[in-house]
Amino acid sequence: MTPDELEAHGLYDPAAVNAADRLAFLQWLAGRGVTIDEMVAAHREGSLPFLASGLALRPGRRMSRAAAAARLGVPAAQFEEFLLAFGLPPDAKDTATLTETETRLVGAFADGVALFGEPALQRLARVIGQSVARIAEAMVAMNREQQLGPLVSTSHSELAYAQAVLRAAESATAPSAMVRGLLPIHVELAAARLRRGRTSDVDETIQACVGFVDLVGFTTISRRTSSAALGDLIDRFEEVAHDVATARGGRVVKFIGDEVMFVTTQAASGCDIALALIERFAGDPTVTPRGGIATGEMLDRGGDYYGPVVNLAARIAELAVPEEVLVSEELAAAVQTPRFRCDPAGRRSLRGFDEPVSLLSVTRS
Repeated sequence: MTPDELEAHGLYDPAAVNAADRLAFLQWLAGRGVTIDEMVAAHREGSLPFLASGLALRPGRRMSRAAAAARLGVPAAQFEEFLLAFGLPPDAKDTATLTETETRLVGAFADGVALFGEPALQRLARVIGQSVARIAEAMVAMNREQQLGPLVSTSHSELAYAQAVLRAAESATAPSAMVRGLLPIHVELAAARLRRGRTSDVDETIQACVGFVDLVGFTTISRRTSSAALGDLIDRFEEVAHDVATARGGRVVKFIGDEVMFVTTQAASGCDIALALIERFAGDPTVTPRGGIATGEMLDRGGDYYGPVVNLAARIAELAVPEEVLVSEELAAAVQTPRFRCDPAGRRSLRGFDEPVSLLSVTRS
C-alpha cells in the first residue's frame, strides 16, 4: 500500500503538517491486514483510530444477518429476536457485520428451542445480554481511564492513540476467560440456593429473604459532589455491599441507583447483611445507609425476584431512619437466633399497601 494509493483514496495528504505521523499510522494499519476499503469506510465514519481494535476484538470474515440466518436454517424473524434479546440493535441495512462466532452463538440458542421452548431461551438470552453489556461497559470505562486517559491530556499521534485503543481491546480476552472459569461454580452455587428455597419442583417461586439498603440523602449528596467524588462513593458502596452479602451467604441481585437489593435463604443472614452494611459505614459523614427486610414466597425469574414480599421489603426500607433496619413480622419470627434483637416499631402505612403493616427494628443483641 503506497503513499500514492493512500493519497488517491483521500486518506493521506503529503503536504499536511502531520503527514509523517499520518503515513506511519496508515502503514501500521496496513501491516495489521487492514484493507484500503476498510480504511476508507472507517475514515468516512470517523472511526479510523478504532479500526484495528475492532478487528482484533471480532476477527474473521463478516456476513449479513440474512446470510447468517439462511446458513443456520433459522427463520430470519427468530434470528433477529435472539440478536435483540442479546442486546444487539437492529441493522436496517443488513450489512456484513456478524462474525462466525456470533452466528454460532445464535445457532446454539436456536437449537435449544425444541428442548426448552423459545420463551425460556429468550429470557436467558436477555439476562446474558444485559449482564455482558454491563461487563463490557465497565471494561470500556476502565480502559478509557487507564489506557487512554494519559493520552487525552498530552499531545499524541494517531498511531499512539490507535495502539493504546488496541491494547485496551486486547485486554478483553482476560475477562472473557474469567467469565468462562466462574460460570460453572456460580451455576453450582445458584442451584444450591434455589434447592434450599424452592417450594416445589415445578413452581418458579422461592421461599427466601429479600432486603434493600439505600443511602439516605443521596440526591442531595449528588448535587453537592463532583462527578469523580460521586463515582468513588458509588464504587465504595457497591464494593462493600457485594463483599458483605457474599461473605454472609447472600447474593446481590442488583443495584438500583443508590440502593442495593439482595436475597438469601436465611432470615438471620439477611439481618446480618443489612446490619453489617450499616456498621461498615458507621461514622462516615457521606454515607448513612438504612434498610428493610421481608421474607416469604417470591417469583424467581431470570435471576431477579418479584412479588408482594419484594415490594414490602422495598417500602419498609423507605420508612427506616438513617442507620436503622426495619423488618416485617414474618421475618422477625423467622430469626431464630439470640444474636439479633427485634423491637416493635409500630404499625406503619406503606405506599401501595391497603392496610398498615406491623414493623420491627432489628439490632444485634
